[in-house]
Amino acid sequence: MAKMYGKVYLKDCIVPSSEGMLSIASSAVLYGLSVYTVFPVSLGSSNKLLAFRLGDHFSRLIDSAKIIGLDTFEKEWNYGLFEKAVKDLVSENSVKGDVYIRATVHATAQIAGTRSRGLDTALSMFIYDAEPILKPAGSRVKISAWRRTSDMAIPSRAKVNGAYVNSVLAKQDALDSGYDDCIFLDSLGHVCELSAANIFIVRKGVIYTPDTSSDILEGINRRSVIELLKNNLNMDVVERAIDFTELYLADEVFATGTSANIAPIVHIDGRDVADGKPGKVAKQLQRLHIDLRIGAVKGYEGWVSEV
Repeated sequence: MAKMYGKVYLKDCIVPSSEGMLSIASSAVLYGLSVYTVFPVSLGSSNKLLAFRLGDHFSRLIDSAKIIGLDTFEKEWNYGLFEKAVKDLVSENSVKGDVYIRATVHATAQIAGTRSRGLDTALSMFIYDAEPILKPAGSRVKISAWRRTSDMAIPSRAKVNGAYVNSVLAKQDALDSGYDDCIFLDSLGHVCELSAANIFIVRKGVIYTPDTSSDILEGINRRSVIELLKNNLNMDVVERAIDFTELYLADEVFATGTSANIAPIVHIDGRDVADGKPGKVAKQLQRLHIDLRIGAVKGYEGWVSEV
């Protein structure tokens, strides 16, 4: 488990982590009625701490809250306030190296019943060590028996805390079976994503990734990687439905996500992917991705902001 830093942000102030608590009767606790985002803060080449696509992460909080009907957060928060809160939290914790920050909007109303509109909300944030959730040298995964929650049940485009029971069930089954993670299929049997990362396959020089109709999270890192592939590696990227047997024929498979970084998948369902080693595209992306987060990729300097 990653180490958590000692001070957290909750309800407009910074407090010791032991005091960062919500009521057991809040809608966040009772119904999982919270939305969140996670973003990296990296030590740049100029020795400054840089947050990756901070504005996009704030927008995702706004959009996720909007989708599930938490309508008070956007009225109380704007990007300027959010950015200041992030900077204050980083300063109070004396961050010196690479970390992740998880920001969550909680419905704090108590015993409000199964509704979302008009409820009081609170923003929380905490910092923890930047340890990737997948092995950079290659992970072994299985196709999950659990299906990805449909967008018609719990919206895939919103990062809703309660929805992650789906991911926990699937990943725990994979761990129990001796794998590192799982691959979800959607309700139609198409490839969706990993338990907490988007997926790409390489086949005959073309990159494929599930399109947004496949119940995927529209990942910020996914979007970034698509741009890098097209603009920096000059590769075609096709977004479409992917059948699970295509995974078995792929030249490469890799996952992307804030907490996954660029993670090669080298083994699926008892089968090696190609030669069972990380592929050329994934390794190129890994190097680019590191440089991207520290503002060292030409043309993408605006994706990082000093905190």
